[in-house]
Amino acid sequence: MTHEIIEKYFRKDMMPHIFCPGCGHGVLMKDIACAIDKLDVDKDKICLVSGIGCSSRATGYMDFNTIHTTHGRAIAVATGIKMANPELMVIVITGDGDAAAIGGNHFIHAARRNIDLTVFVFNNNIYGMTGGQFSPTTPTDDYGTTAPYGNIDQDFDIADLAKYSGATFVARGSVYHVDKTIRLMERAMLHKGFSVVDCMSNCPTYYGRKNHKGKAPDMIRWQKDNAVDSKKAETMTDEELTGKIIIGETHHDNREEYTAKYQKIKDRFVGGIK
Repeated sequence: MTHEIIEKYFRKDMMPHIFCPGCGHGVLMKDIACAIDKLDVDKDKICLVSGIGCSSRATGYMDFNTIHTTHGRAIAVATGIKMANPELMVIVITGDGDAAAIGGNHFIHAARRNIDLTVFVFNNNIYGMTGGQFSPTTPTDDYGTTAPYGNIDQDFDIADLAKYSGATFVARGSVYHVDKTIRLMERAMLHKGFSVVDCMSNCPTYYGRKNHKGKAPDMIRWQKDNAVDSKKAETMTDEELTGKIIIGETHHDNREEYTAKYQKIKDRFVGGIK
């Protein structure tokens, strides 16, 4: 199956990829390809957009219509693509820094509009490509090259940020929970509205080593041992959830999608302003 997925959905002439040994991003990149394969969508009807960062290199490897944009601007560019051609399935592959720091304003306003984009955040809690600076999701008190004495900032919860900004489908997956993450990605892509899957990745090179998290298998095992399904989490207390990560679908509603609303305005005024 892996060989078939690579043959069908990846640019083999661009391989091997540059992800560090043990990095979770390769797993998540393959998860996206598997989810698309299960949906059986025409590749020409899909556009992948990325910004800058380790995760954003995925668009260079995946054999679809792809655009590699500037830092933090992936969602802005994806919004323009979707408005120009609403029939396309537009998928954004971004990192925690790319999406929630320099791209944070685009993230919250795309969610507010509820435009039909699917955003996969490869969340490894660090700026991996540029040297291990702390990111908006680096846990408080953890270390980075720009936080040698510990990060004093409160970290973002990407899923909560998406939900409370107006996203209509929100979920969290992880590198360890492959089958579950693929199913969540499928549902996100089928949803008509702004969809976000916060994908918990692992960076053994900068985040793991700097914070004594062990090697890549240890970091992935941590995901297994500390994940709680969203349905079970509803029955647990805040104390019981301390230190845990909630995976699964966390929010879903059917508010009207943005390009559909825009089309109604166009239809209403066809032939001139009334």
